[in-house]
Amino acid sequence: MKKVMVCLAMALVAMGVQAQTGGVEKAVAGMEQQWASASKASNPDPIASMLANNFVGLNSDGTTADRSKVLDNIKKSKWEVNEISDVKVTVSGNTAIATGAWRGKGTDQDGKSMDAHERWLDTWTKMPDGKWQCIASASAPAKM
Repeated sequence: MKKVMVCLAMALVAMGVQAQTGGVEKAVAGMEQQWASASKASNPDPIASMLANNFVGLNSDGTTADRSKVLDNIKKSKWEVNEISDVKVTVSGNTAIATGAWRGKGTDQDGKSMDAHERWLDTWTKMPDGKWQCIASASAPAKM
């Protein structure tokens, strides 16, 4: 009987950990979707709180951008299409890795016409205040 109770307790703990992780996966995937929606609207405000102060982005052309530059670029870009798909989130402790596909059609921050497909990877971390923020992002062109 004691063995059964211990096994039951361990199973409940494991289910609780899995539920917590599933919650993080859904939350990060939701923030990724908010990021895409706000970018399409050229509104950096909702994204600002999602990016860590030391955020670094690696663009598909090999250039890098810090938090300030990313937010400025969002404000200047105009998108007809800005959507993500195939979002997957993997959680390990206080780190979450999100991957997916992106399609964008419109004009970038420099007014250059774009019609692109990319794959992306974002690294999120749980900050000391308990809030999840993106600390790094990278993208690469995707062949369609």
